[in-house]
Amino acid sequence: MSILKFISAGIFLLFSLGAPAAGNILVVGDSLSAGYGLGAGQSWPALLGKRLRDERLDYSVVNASISGDTTSGGRSRIVTALDQSRPAVVIIALGGNDGLRGLPVSAMRENLNAMIDAARARKARIVLAGMKLPPNYGIDYTRAFEQSYVDLARRHKAALVPFLLEGVAEKRELFQPDGIHPVAEAQPVILENVWKVLKPQLK
Repeated sequence: MSILKFISAGIFLLFSLGAPAAGNILVVGDSLSAGYGLGAGQSWPALLGKRLRDERLDYSVVNASISGDTTSGGRSRIVTALDQSRPAVVIIALGGNDGLRGLPVSAMRENLNAMIDAARARKARIVLAGMKLPPNYGIDYTRAFEQSYVDLARRHKAALVPFLLEGVAEKRELFQPDGIHPVAEAQPVILENVWKVLKPQLK
């Protein structure tokens, strides 16, 4: 059963298991997690909700992802999201838009660090989803960008998805005409990238 919750931070999609859940899994991301251009139930967070039900794992998914969001936007709204959903696990999947806009890597790191701190202060377990950039952004920038996720995961002892779009990014047929947003057929691949890191975090 799906319940729509409208709050100031955005639209939350809560996939209920029908009984009191062991905990919520909060997804804070951008269009890659919000399901941009996809039908209802096709995004990887929606598929995650189905996977949890199929495997009889007593968790609900709260998708607080907003298309176009940056780490700055995520930082500004994560406290509200955390207080609303009280998650056991937080999946942070932001940074792609920072990189595509050429925003300072130092600011991105600071924002992600603050988000992790906020989640940890509420005793939530963290899954950080890494992102990579096309080589045309320059080797120094792309290396610093990608290394940020590794460093933050190590610092906070957080679970790391090395690259959210692993197995998707190199396949043009798995993207919508804009060349940025994955199609429905790519969502199970993205889910597997997340699932193999997330599952050990589910207690």
